[in-house]
Amino acid sequence: MRIRELGITIGSGIPGVFNAITDVPGVRVGHHTLNVETGDVSIHSGVTVIEPRAGATHLQPCFAGVHVLNGNGDATGLEWIRERGLLTSPIAYTNTHSVGVVRDALVAAEREMGKQHTYWCMPVVLETYDGTLNDIWGQHVTAEHVQLALQDARSGPVQEGNVGGGTGMICHEFKGGIGTSSRVLGPEQGGWTVGVLVQANYGVREALRVGGYPVGTVLGDVPSPFKSEKKVGVPGMGSIVITIATDAPLLPHQCTRLAQRASVGLARVGGGTEDSSGDIFIAFAVGNSNLPAANFGHPGEPTTALKMVNNDYISPLFVAAADAVEEAILNAMLGADDLTGCGNTVLALKPERLLAALQQVGWKAP
Repeated sequence: MRIRELGITIGSGIPGVFNAITDVPGVRVGHHTLNVETGDVSIHSGVTVIEPRAGATHLQPCFAGVHVLNGNGDATGLEWIRERGLLTSPIAYTNTHSVGVVRDALVAAEREMGKQHTYWCMPVVLETYDGTLNDIWGQHVTAEHVQLALQDARSGPVQEGNVGGGTGMICHEFKGGIGTSSRVLGPEQGGWTVGVLVQANYGVREALRVGGYPVGTVLGDVPSPFKSEKKVGVPGMGSIVITIATDAPLLPHQCTRLAQRASVGLARVGGGTEDSSGDIFIAFAVGNSNLPAANFGHPGEPTTALKMVNNDYISPLFVAAADAVEEAILNAMLGADDLTGCGNTVLALKPERLLAALQQVGWKAP
């Protein structure tokens, strides 16, 4: 179930065919999911990868930018993006203690694809904490799982909820995970597409808002994992990582501005105010397809002709990003299923319960 299937519209923009980040031409997403219960060990984790273009990213890089709303999280590869303005690797999502192995596996994959080049890479890996439902200290994500996620990368519909890196995640004290959405601008606004993929693992129940309605204030009857007798953590602990993609020809500083707008969508759902949340966002733009390959030691031409979106046309991209982030988070929650791990049970937000809560706070079905 997705939020639009309930008759709830986020913003006024029009989604793409799949209402997913894969509506941006060339973008592909792959998952590998781990769900294993063996005796006292619960493994509920995985890897999600985003490829900006099919094939070796270092041969066809794209401009990118980064924004950190709250830094209680970790990531690799971001400093080089800030410095150079280029994304030259896939983006991967996983859990907090698996960042290293995922990063190393992406290095190995790039090495295999780049043997004919003099090349080094700094892959982008983002994380959120799944230790409430997953044996995170066991570090069960392996290089093989990263390879399987890369092999799974494809365009088209994107699986949401308990999948890939989002398998063990919690959002607003409900089951969270992977969510996606997109917007297509009208011809008069440039006709570009903006797509979003989130790994949602943040938020307190009371702050949850859907379409502007404070539904979290009337959902206290649904048990919270953080208010059980086990004392598994505190409400609001966790993080959210967000990738925004577009086919608009943005320059690096414009990508950074686009990434900042993820904060708007997050705030609308009720996030962005917790000290214990790592809120890290990246945006990339595939609109310039002629950028020189990252082939260090073998430079190409001294200059490259570029296109850029004029600032008079950039605001609709900001609106699209904020709306798509808001919807992607809600899709992550509605796409999730109840999950028990490490002796803890986290319930998903059921569509019928959400509709009842919306009606309690004044929403009327269209």
